[in-house]
Amino acid sequence: MDGSGIAQWLKDAFSGFDGGILRALHDFAQMTGGRFTGFFETVSMVAEKGAGMFLLGIVLFGFKKTRKTGACVFGAVVFGALVTNILLKDMIGRSRPFLDAAGSLYREWWIFVGSPAEDGFSFPSGHATATMAAMTVLFFKGNRKVSWLFFGIVILMGLSRCYLMVHYPSDILGGMVAGALGAGLSIVCVEFLYAKILPHNQA
Repeated sequence: MDGSGIAQWLKDAFSGFDGGILRALHDFAQMTGGRFTGFFETVSMVAEKGAGMFLLGIVLFGFKKTRKTGACVFGAVVFGALVTNILLKDMIGRSRPFLDAAGSLYREWWIFVGSPAEDGFSFPSGHATATMAAMTVLFFKGNRKVSWLFFGIVILMGLSRCYLMVHYPSDILGGMVAGALGAGLSIVCVEFLYAKILPHNQA
C-alpha cells in the first residue's frame, strides 16, 4: 500500500504517463524475448547505492586538473542521497510497481523480465538521483557543447530501472529533480570552500 496522500496523488496524476512507458518497455521486452534484461541489470548496478557515482567522484578527485569537479560530484551524490533517502522516500512511502496491488499487470511484467525484488520505497529513484547528480556536475564543469551528452547516461539509467519494473517513470523524474538539486548545492558549497577557506595555491 502507498503510504501517503502524495503517493496516491503521484499514482493518479501520472497513471497515464507511467503506464504508457512501462507498457512500451514491456512490449520491448516481449519483442526481444527478455534478452536485454542482463544489460539493464548491469546498467542499474552501476548506480546501486550510488557506488558507481561515488567512485567517479573519487577518481576525478585523484587528479589535480579535475579535483574540484571530483569534489563536486562526490558532494552532489551525497546531497542527492540526503534529499532522496532521508527526506522523501519514507515521507512519501510509494510502493514499487511490482508491489502495487492496484496494478497487477506491473507485477506480471516484472516477473516476465525476471529482475530481482528490491526493498525500500519507490519515489524518488535513488539510482536516477545519484546519476543525475553526477552528470549535472559534469555538464556544468565540462564543455557544454558536448557535456550535455552525459544526460544520455541519466536517461539510460532511468530506462533500466523502468524496464526492470522496479520504478515508475515518475520516480525517475523525481530522482532527476533531486539529483539536479544535489548537484547545485554541491557546486555552490565546493566553490565557496575553494574560494573562502582553502589557500589560493590549492584551488
